[in-house]
Amino acid sequence: MKVKLTLSYQTPKGVECFFESNFLLPEAALAIAEDLEKLHRVKELNLEDEYDTNWTMKEIKKYLTEIETEPHNITVYFDGGYDIDARKAGLGCLIYYQLNGSTYRLRKNALLEEIETNNEAEYAALHFGISELEELGVQYMPVTFIGDSKVVINQLSGEWPCLEESLTNWADRIEKKLNQLGIIPKYETVSRKDNRKADHLAAQALKQIEIDSTKKLSNREKDLI
Repeated sequence: MKVKLTLSYQTPKGVECFFESNFLLPEAALAIAEDLEKLHRVKELNLEDEYDTNWTMKEIKKYLTEIETEPHNITVYFDGGYDIDARKAGLGCLIYYQLNGSTYRLRKNALLEEIETNNEAEYAALHFGISELEELGVQYMPVTFIGDSKVVINQLSGEWPCLEESLTNWADRIEKKLNQLGIIPKYETVSRKDNRKADHLAAQALKQIEIDSTKKLSNREKDLI
């Protein structure tokens, strides 16, 4: 989840101005809100998440306490590679999440047979990533899914129609799994260059190189995400 601040500020001479921040992690938004309150010049301060839900500072604090021991602030990068001759797909996903005050990165891939198209491989890669979230115990959390497939992202976002039966079946499976887990998805597209790590995992899967690792990231590595 990310939160933005909106506030009305008044100078000692009575000049008022309205401010709105960009979306921040709830910890950062709370720290800024608490700092602003110390000035005693903020007339009205609101905290709003990406789904237009308003939060009080007390509710944000409670939320942060409750999720501290669960994976949260989750981002999933996914990519599917396709071997047309072998009709096989390489699936790759990277999952970044926070747990107990630390940031972790999970890297995993898989090989899937009997796939007909590259678009199917991309859908399968996203489904694979969601299955890994289930293994992590992620439930009732907002999650950002990032991929370079405009077809998958735009169809699941409702921007494009999904007319192919095979893709519709994958979309239905994905939406069913998300509903079961209570995951609120946010979809974003990136260039292939910016998705190269997930692409590399998918390529390794096609070469039957299995990857399954979880790493606690250093501060320097977190800055490179």
